[in-house]
Amino acid sequence: MTGETLFDAGERAAADRVAPLAVKMRPRTLDEVVGQQHLLGSNAPLRRLIEGDAPLSIFLWGPPGTGKTTLAMLIARSTQRRFRELSAVTAGVKDVRAVVDEAKRALGETGAQTVLFVDEVHRFSKTQQDALLPSVENRWVTLVAATTENPFFSVISPLLSRSLLLTLEPLTDDDVREVVRRALTDERGLGGRVTVEPDAEDHLVRLAGGDARRALTALEAAAGASDVITLDLLEQAVDKAAVRYDRDGDQHYDVISAFIKSIRGSDVDAAMHYFARMVEAGEDPRFIARRLVVSASEDIGMADPSSLQAAVAAAQALELIGMPEARINLAQAVIHLSLAPKSNAVLAAVDTALADIRAGRTGTVPPYLRDSHYPGAKKLGHGSPGGYRYPHDFPGRVVAQQYAPDPVAGREYYSPSDLGVERVAGERLAGLREVLRGNRKVVAEDAASGFRPRCKPALPTQEEKEQPSC
Repeated sequence: MTGETLFDAGERAAADRVAPLAVKMRPRTLDEVVGQQHLLGSNAPLRRLIEGDAPLSIFLWGPPGTGKTTLAMLIARSTQRRFRELSAVTAGVKDVRAVVDEAKRALGETGAQTVLFVDEVHRFSKTQQDALLPSVENRWVTLVAATTENPFFSVISPLLSRSLLLTLEPLTDDDVREVVRRALTDERGLGGRVTVEPDAEDHLVRLAGGDARRALTALEAAAGASDVITLDLLEQAVDKAAVRYDRDGDQHYDVISAFIKSIRGSDVDAAMHYFARMVEAGEDPRFIARRLVVSASEDIGMADPSSLQAAVAAAQALELIGMPEARINLAQAVIHLSLAPKSNAVLAAVDTALADIRAGRTGTVPPYLRDSHYPGAKKLGHGSPGGYRYPHDFPGRVVAQQYAPDPVAGREYYSPSDLGVERVAGERLAGLREVLRGNRKVVAEDAASGFRPRCKPALPTQEEKEQPSC
């Protein structure tokens, strides 16, 4: 990089000696970057942008430790531009303007362009972000801004619309493992002086959770104690016990099975234990979220319809804010589903209906239910006058009429339980079935009562009377 520097050679060498391992191992070229191939592949947008030397400002959005600062420095180095860095945690409007003024002078005097890297840009106030606008619009600087939060919520629209938004993905386990092994052998890192036992390496990768900086920090802490890093040593160095969990083996399936069965069994404490166990072991949170969405319909269904809403909301929150904060949203869904009344009636209904279809019980659609809007349909008898009875023309918006084909007419797929909301749904269903089959004449009270059975509830038995109250 040909830009100005704050250190002479001696000072830089001294700084490098005391720099953290994560800083020492920072990639020097784009080809050394691990992960983010969707941005750095041969025809990917960031590589084309850098190699084309386009003066375009960029927002890098992604989790910690995925290479945002590294990419900013590489942009400056690859394009032979000056590099200036500001942290939104400590910098104010005055600092922003000072860097921009310096960049304008350099551009005017020598033609040197400047990359301004703003870390944690979401922490900038609207006024501070407004101060960046002229420099971006006039291209006095190439702004590279990093954020771990959704920029559509934290960055002003005028600034975002003048920049390219690039999303960084968490590093995979293989990516983190490559970073760790490179640090062990590279002379900039530990230079082969330290070895890591396989189970310790696995724990180190799990600890990272897709964050290369976290992995290298833990490695450096353990390397300071011994040249041979065992699992016990690593646990002591980072003060974090290893969770015996293999995301590709038995533990993965055993723990998620126990987790779902605990929710189904309404044991909120056991469910929370297994949830925490998976989170701590680095299980993919999207996998957990998907299982919650399935459980909400499979084990709860109409007994508490809000459970599906809670599970889907937690999954969406995970995509919106990411981990570790989304662990709270997922935990809320775990608690909601565990405490909800349980019913597998939805599962039974769809599986029984599918079994009938597979057994050949289909039949033809009754003529009066067929589409009659296309030319020639009426000649075929589709939607024949007097055939279809329009429910909105009848009291209670329900009328006796056969909707199912003959082979399954009268089949009952949905059998609601007597728990939660499903108990009310079951009462309504019984009344509706009576009307649909012509066994009940609709009266005004039906609509008001929701088509619940007309019989009075049975009086409690003597045994029920003697049961202790809450």
